[in-house]
Amino acid sequence: MRASALGLVLALAATLASAQAPTATPAAAPAYDAALAKRLGGNAQGMRSYVLVILKTGPTPVPKGEQRDAMFAGHFANMERLAEAGKLVVAGPFAKNEEGWRGLFLFAVDSVEEARALTATDPVIVNGEMVAEFHPWFGSAAAMMLPEIHKQITPPPGEAK
Repeated sequence: MRASALGLVLALAATLASAQAPTATPAAAPAYDAALAKRLGGNAQGMRSYVLVILKTGPTPVPKGEQRDAMFAGHFANMERLAEAGKLVVAGPFAKNEEGWRGLFLFAVDSVEEARALTATDPVIVNGEMVAEFHPWFGSAAAMMLPEIHKQITPPPGEAK
């Protein structure tokens, strides 16, 4: 009984001590940056239009070998070109799945037609390795900063992390 009473007193003391401890001041919200919002294409709510492209397994998979290696080298070069042009915001593969989803592109464009034209330049589409499904999407203009941030966190080729 005495041990449980002591435990209760200690628990109560700890609760009172923590209640009286100074609390951290919440960080101030960052100031609105109108120039940044404009540069990123944000509307009054900081949002903008994109087109999400889902890449799925296509009708003519290219067999392993030099042609496939060249096709994927072109695929990566094409993504780099589109990112440098400010059109491709995000790209990446999906984990293996039963639906045949292979990857995605997020394009900073206003129309599905423009996204179709950009996607049509990719060797995986040209060769039938993948097919594309297009979805208009409205999201944060802050996504436009991802390519810039990605460069800052990716070591140069051959440099150990």
